[in-house]
Amino acid sequence: MNHNTPLSPRPLSHLTDVQRRVLSANQLRAHGVSTARTAAQCRPGGPWQQLLPGVYVLHPGPATSEERLHAALLYAGWPAAGRAKAVPAQGQSRGAAPQAIVTGLAALALHRFSAAPPLLSLDRIEILVPRSRRLRSTGCVQLVRAQVMPAAEMITGVPVAPVPRALADAVATLSDAQAVRRLLTEAVRCGHTEPAAIVRELTQARLLGRAHVVDAVDALLAEGRSIAEERLYTMVREHGLPDPLWNVDLRLPGGPHLGGLDAYWPDQAVAVELDTRAPRQDDDTGAALFERSRERGEWSEYARKRETLERLGITVVHITPRKLREALEQQATVVRTALMASTEREPAAYVVVLPR
Repeated sequence: MNHNTPLSPRPLSHLTDVQRRVLSANQLRAHGVSTARTAAQCRPGGPWQQLLPGVYVLHPGPATSEERLHAALLYAGWPAAGRAKAVPAQGQSRGAAPQAIVTGLAALALHRFSAAPPLLSLDRIEILVPRSRRLRSTGCVQLVRAQVMPAAEMITGVPVAPVPRALADAVATLSDAQAVRRLLTEAVRCGHTEPAAIVRELTQARLLGRAHVVDAVDALLAEGRSIAEERLYTMVREHGLPDPLWNVDLRLPGGPHLGGLDAYWPDQAVAVELDTRAPRQDDDTGAALFERSRERGEWSEYARKRETLERLGITVVHITPRKLREALEQQATVVRTALMASTEREPAAYVVVLPR
């Protein structure tokens, strides 16, 4: 008896088209195909070809982008144990993180980034795997090792890294400043993620020491603020809030500058400030984000301004771009509640309001 052949081979009919075309050695054995037969099928001029170690395309001729993608995942061990498994619905995550996840430019292409090259044009497909895996990059597969695997998003039936992680892995391979800037800008402009999440991943990947990446991040933060301001205008307009004074500076009469605000209701002494700061993340050496003093000082400046205004009786509502994107109505309720509560507070100190 051939020990490579299972007692009850499973039919191929339950597999999808791409799963019928791309199979691992383990899957072929599970379907009753012996190692000897596989080798015979892959001889020169034969009907099959070995695309990667232990991964076969069951037709002659070039592999499609979808086939290369599935082959890369099979090589890296997804699905687990080489079996075709049911996958969650589009966009959902698995309960446990897969042991192989598409990342980098290939992941951004699957996330439908217009600034990412199409899958077919990529020479290498980056696959994220746990750091402990004993596996090497080969052929079209470039392995990226992770200390902690992120939760994957399922796109076209395969596990894909979340946009911030995929961006960091893509940026790590790019030296073209314009390409980096286009990818980061599209991520925010098209609502894939928020600037803070991108900066966090770039920081953890130690990419902020590269001048062209820092320049792209500066443009990204400016883009993120512009989008957040537009959403703030929409919140006030669509949820029936009274018109505030937009983009103002506050000063004490004859005294010091108190700070700038994105929106201010002087009759109620309520202010809104967009919190578009990048997250403060110290690296292993204790250096702060960007390792530049102005970013370090920005945090203490925010805290100082808020404490000063609240001592004067001014309620400050901090809203993040993410909350404006994901829970606009809820943020409108927070602001409305602050405006209504003003009648129950002691009158605020008199301040001078100037255009910013």
